[in-house]
Amino acid sequence: MSFRIDAGEIVGFLGPNGAGKTTTLKCLAGLLHPTAGRARVLGFTPHERERAFLRQFTLVMGQRNQLLWDLPAMETFLVNQAIYGVPEPQFRAALDELVALLELEPLLDKQVRQLSLGERMRCELAASLLHQPRVLFLDEPTLGLDVTAQATIRDFVRTYSARQGATVLLTSHYMADVTALASRILVIDGGTMRYDGDLRALVERHAPYRLLRLTLDCQVQPADMAAVGDLESADGLAVTLRVPRAATKERAALALSSLPVADVAIEDPSVEDIIRQVFTQR
Repeated sequence: MSFRIDAGEIVGFLGPNGAGKTTTLKCLAGLLHPTAGRARVLGFTPHERERAFLRQFTLVMGQRNQLLWDLPAMETFLVNQAIYGVPEPQFRAALDELVALLELEPLLDKQVRQLSLGERMRCELAASLLHQPRVLFLDEPTLGLDVTAQATIRDFVRTYSARQGATVLLTSHYMADVTALASRILVIDGGTMRYDGDLRALVERHAPYRLLRLTLDCQVQPADMAAVGDLESADGLAVTLRVPRAATKERAALALSSLPVADVAIEDPSVEDIIRQVFTQR
């Protein structure tokens, strides 16, 4: 597969389990050597592990820890300052910004083992960004977090990228992460690129329809609804019809005029369903 990401882009990197997402990120971070082809990040060959390259990126994996478990998070921050050789004024400025963005003030002096998963993930992000990297590889950064914590991480990544002009390559099984942050997505399966482009274009390409959700006043035979759209599901008086995207208004008007409709809603199919279709159309 081949792709290029421009400076400052936030790109979603999607694929089923085993597709090669984490392997690709590890190649781009220099942890693995490509068996063929080449990778370039910021003009460097990642697996050569040059010091100038290591100072300019970070890899955050939602299922891996870098914080020192028995010590306060602040101790790991100071260790990372020493590792990256961040001057004190720059370190304090970066720390203050991250503490404010991630609301870390009450967490800095708490033992890491006493933090909740969401609190620990916020501290993990801060530890990874104290050297102000230009490229962020984020591998499932919201894995296992509750809805509130996921939203906090998403808001932070968006704000940080905008402030620092950072480039972000994000993998996630939570489609809300991708739709909230990335307009461009890469879809891989079996180590092969399946799609590279605009998220909205992918939706229109693989889902040229919308869902018409109707609440009826009384039961209607499926044949009576055929002129409006294809029956997607029916549960009592709640009916969902699939209608052509380009004819949504006309089909909705037809439903209101020809069926005993008490309520109507028009929805796009979920991004999860569309991505699932891409994976299954091998």
